[in-house]
Amino acid sequence: MSAHLQPISEISQKATNALVQELGVVDTIRFLNQFRAGSGNYTRERAELFSGMSVQSILTEIKSQPKSGA
Repeated sequence: MSAHLQPISEISQKATNALVQELGVVDTIRFLNQFRAGSGNYTRERAELFSGMSVQSILTEIKSQPKSGA
């Protein structure tokens, strides 16, 4: 038994077409944008942002925030 491996560009095109057919162009773009690479160094930023904080203090701060209506 042999498997035919399609080029990734062909798979990507078929997947995009299926998404557009099911979701429409706008929602397909919104969906695909969530997989774009970000910028910066999250590991370093996280260490700086939460320096000296415990998990408990972070949790307390989150819980003290007003709830949004979203």
